[in-house]
Amino acid sequence: MTATPLPSGAPPLASLITPTTGGNASRVLAKTTGGSLTLFAFDAGEGLSEHTSPFEAFVLPLEGALTLVVGGVATVAGPGTIVRLPAGVPHAVETTAPARMLLVMLREAPPA
Repeated sequence: MTATPLPSGAPPLASLITPTTGGNASRVLAKTTGGSLTLFAFDAGEGLSEHTSPFEAFVLPLEGALTLVVGGVATVAGPGTIVRLPAGVPHAVETTAPARMLLVMLREAPPA
C-alpha cells in the first residue's frame, strides 16, 4: 500500500478520509522503511478482525469510541488516549458507533 500525498498546510484529519457506509476506510498518510501512518474511518458495528503484526504499533482514537482487544484483553479507548499494540500479539478493533483512528506502525530499520 502506498501513501497518498497530503495537501499542503494543516488539513483537518477528518477531511482526509471518507467513511464508508456499513464498512471501513483507510488511507496511508506516510510510509517509509521505518514505519507508516494510516488513518481509518469505521461505520457503527465495523472494525478489524483479530490479526497479528510483526511490528509494534500505536492506535490514537480521533472520534467515537473503539474497543481494542489486545492479547485477549478488551480496552475501550476514545479521543485523547493511546493504545499500544505489541509486536506479535493478536489484536482486533471493534466499534458500536462511527469512529476514526490513526495507526502508527513502527518497523525496525533494515540491517546495514
